[in-house]
Amino acid sequence: MDINSQSIVGKIVAENYKAASVFKKYNIDFCCSGNRTIADACSKKQIDEKRLLDELSEVINKKEAGDIDVKAFPPDLLADYIEKTHHRYVEKKIPEITPFLRKVVSVHSGNHPELTEVEQLFFDSTRDLSAHLKKEELMLFPYIRLLVKAQLTNGKRPQTGLGSAATYIEQMEHEHSAEGERFRRISELTDNYTPPEDACNTYRVTLSLLKEFEEDLHRHIHLENNILFPKSIELEQELERL
Repeated sequence: MDINSQSIVGKIVAENYKAASVFKKYNIDFCCSGNRTIADACSKKQIDEKRLLDELSEVINKKEAGDIDVKAFPPDLLADYIEKTHHRYVEKKIPEITPFLRKVVSVHSGNHPELTEVEQLFFDSTRDLSAHLKKEELMLFPYIRLLVKAQLTNGKRPQTGLGSAATYIEQMEHEHSAEGERFRRISELTDNYTPPEDACNTYRVTLSLLKEFEEDLHRHIHLENNILFPKSIELEQELERL
């Protein structure tokens, strides 16, 4: 994989997700704001471009057993993978994190008032994320499966109440950006999920869970914004030409 200063951040991660660890190290958003060149991202963050490119090359060229090439998945299989992996993760973790965070706020918000905002941001995120996942599961993903079925049977673009995939996907990407902003703020408020000196074990566990939740959300959004959505739009356009 040839990477240079004009390579697009989101496309690099779409080709090889191991690159995400390097972008995360330098706090470069590869999911919601992935449509930027390496040069633009480095300029904005004042990062040594050559150093970043060298680190990307090292990580990407390292072979590991068990790597999953999700980019090779057809859109319907990728939608299934996202739903069964990332949607289920969100549904499982929300009720796990919520009581921990509530307890930490009740005990520690006196010394750490920023926790109150963290709790509100997480509450807003869980509310909107839950609705977002249902829209994907009940509307967008079934439509993507119909697109693939039509392609396999040499059919035309299916007609549904959804409208075009491109229009609906634009709404989904807007919602992704809102979640990305919320978790950027949570990370900022918690000093990148770093426990303060007076943190109890519950406090430490809660920050660890929030960090894990954000990391999963980043991969989740990346798979949709940079791989599933472009593939689905391309397939829809192909069927419209028939």
